[in-house]
Amino acid sequence: MPASRRTFAAAAVAALVLPLSACGSGSDDGGSADASGKVEGDITFQTWNLRANFKPYFEGVIAGFEKKYPGTQVKWIDQPAEGYADKISADAAGDTLPDVVNVSPDLVAPLAKAGLALDLDKTAAKYKKEYLEGAWASHQIPGMTGTYAFPWYLNTGPLFYNKSLFSKAGLNPDQPPKTYDELFADALELAKKSDGKVATLANVPTVEDFGRYGVGLMNKQGTAFSFNDTKGIELLTKYKELYDAKALDPQALTATPESSGKKFLTEAVAMNPGSALDLGNFKKNAPNLYRNIGITDQITSTGHVNMYVMGVMVNSKTKHTPAAVAFAHYVTDAEHQMSFAKKVAIFPSTAGSLDDPYFTKEDGTDETRVRIAAAKSLKNAVNYTPVLFSEQMKTALRNEVAKALQGKESPKAALDNAVKACNTLLQQQG
Repeated sequence: MPASRRTFAAAAVAALVLPLSACGSGSDDGGSADASGKVEGDITFQTWNLRANFKPYFEGVIAGFEKKYPGTQVKWIDQPAEGYADKISADAAGDTLPDVVNVSPDLVAPLAKAGLALDLDKTAAKYKKEYLEGAWASHQIPGMTGTYAFPWYLNTGPLFYNKSLFSKAGLNPDQPPKTYDELFADALELAKKSDGKVATLANVPTVEDFGRYGVGLMNKQGTAFSFNDTKGIELLTKYKELYDAKALDPQALTATPESSGKKFLTEAVAMNPGSALDLGNFKKNAPNLYRNIGITDQITSTGHVNMYVMGVMVNSKTKHTPAAVAFAHYVTDAEHQMSFAKKVAIFPSTAGSLDDPYFTKEDGTDETRVRIAAAKSLKNAVNYTPVLFSEQMKTALRNEVAKALQGKESPKAALDNAVKACNTLLQQQG
């Protein structure tokens, strides 16, 4: 992927769910091939839009693996970002899925259900301790036992806020909101003092936001969504109050991360999520904002920030299971994840890596400060977006949230309808 924070984050959370044509009848033993034999043979490795920026890196990783394991040969395939899910779907249906595949958790789910993703809890359990607990769990599927991809790189980021806008509203620029109650109170104050000209937030709540608020998103069996509980209704009611007061940007109903970022850049919005990469953008394109930038933690009721995660899956039908598992592990081991993390603003999912001085030692720059804060928060972060939450489900939730904010439905009715629609779509996934 291109080395922009938004591209990495978007790719990591994009709900690109495979069509039903890719999902055959689930196989109980589809993920239990033996990986204990000799590491040898030719395998294919597919990445997701990484060749343009990281060709030398991956060629070096492959050369290192082939040197470590004589008798192996890795063919690297890189697919464009657009249509990646469709490509995987077609390969799955045509029995041409590569041996090792770069995936996100939502892409793993239908493959695992179809018996095409190797269960690493059965074939590679010895490696589990090498990874952060939350990262390893990110490729587990509700209603199924097992883990279906090695965790690869992670991303998260702080909240940026505009100190100047806080000061103009009479708020302490050195005391940003730390809780949801403080966030909502500050947002209403900012809107009031600016006569509705300055919104604090620019995006409607997503399923991830409901998760951070402490809403129960799904039942443990993975058979039904449940974000229409009391806390879910409470959160959407708060957002309705913000929307009516123009504390939530009026264009939030159609906003994208990019458009929200531009609003923050032009100082029309007081707070926005981001990462260390954004600081360079602020410095170059919005020097006045950069001089007044504040950095604070993601707001969460659970004590766990959100984690975006990528993974590396092994095709359960590979003819060279030992080699495919060994390579997937090699790409995602601590040494190679650290090397990759220093080339682009992402974070390793391997246990202990976040204690490296690169992620702990201050040097006086804001970029390092953000990197250190993000690394610290990732140690117990979780991926709030349910693995089974598809693009269609995201659209259903967004449409109902819009109706609630516009006053066309009550928050309760909107979430009841969203849950009903999402549960129908879940049953159709098979």
